Amino acid sequence: MRYDWSIEEIEALFALPFNDLMFRAQQAHRACFDANEVQLSTLLSIKTGGCPEDCKYCPQSSRYTTDVESELLMKKDEVMKAARIAKEKGASRFCMGAAWREPKGRAFDLVLDMIREVKAMDMEACATLGMLTAEQAAKLKAAGLDYYNHNLDTDPEYYKEIISTRTYEERLDTLKNVRAEGMSVCCGGIVGMGESLRNRAGMIAQLARMSPHPESVPINMLVKVAGTPMQDLDDLDPFDFIRTIAVARITMPSSHVRLSAGREVMNEQMQALCFLAGANSIFYGEKLLTTGNQDAEKDQQLFARLGIRPEERPTPSSRRMANA
Repeated sequence: MRYDWSIEEIEALFALPFNDLMFRAQQAHRACFDANEVQLSTLLSIKTGGCPEDCKYCPQSSRYTTDVESELLMKKDEVMKAARIAKEKGASRFCMGAAWREPKGRAFDLVLDMIREVKAMDMEACATLGMLTAEQAAKLKAAGLDYYNHNLDTDPEYYKEIISTRTYEERLDTLKNVRAEGMSVCCGGIVGMGESLRNRAGMIAQLARMSPHPESVPINMLVKVAGTPMQDLDDLDPFDFIRTIAVARITMPSSHVRLSAGREVMNEQMQALCFLAGANSIFYGEKLLTTGNQDAEKDQQLFARLGIRPEERPTPSSRRMANA
């Protein structure tokens, strides 16, 4: 396993003829995974809107006027109902997201209780709650959290064009706190935000240099939401997105590469090429945090046509072997 990828090497991967890139991605994928299995996660926004940060892509920021209304933390019973439905539909992991800069006070204690309840349902638990201190990471681990999601969004150079209220180093510090407690990391980024190819390669390099690699790498395509500063950006070329999936697969062969935000507007052919490029995880269900997602029944129909089946929940020992 490599952890020393240079930006120039990754740019060279992006520049490969499409068929050659897909072939290399398939080789990397099949070396570590069953090529016809996809891990299913369900994402629920347990606290929506009102975020003080200024991420230019995000409709939950209090700085922008969007259709997203600020809501209080959901009650535990409502969250557990959603988790049960997700499990019944085949999801093996339940992810809870809160629009906070960082968790605080009683609300954090309530989330810890939700995590314990999800674990009692024999599901993997994932959370994205903003920045974490070392003490908060320890409490999440004690509650049984399996994965913590904290995306880098882009590379260090372009980051300042996207966010000013949180530094790149603060994001890395949160990831270090999560790793120190032995939790798995869900960390990826967003493409289509006006970044250059070198920025895209730089983001992949940041992820691929982590040792170990993130267990889950969500690759998001920008969802342009009215009211955000990025609402009028040009659409990303679909092949540029598919290439990003393939390069992530080659550089992080044992990670689950998640086809994440933006899937709602992808046709079946584009999604099939993403799976061919090495994507083997999706968010499953009709909604992400605040934006739409593919209908679960349509996903099942596509899986049937492609011969894809849901991945069984991995055991701790199998995860350790995959990252050896």
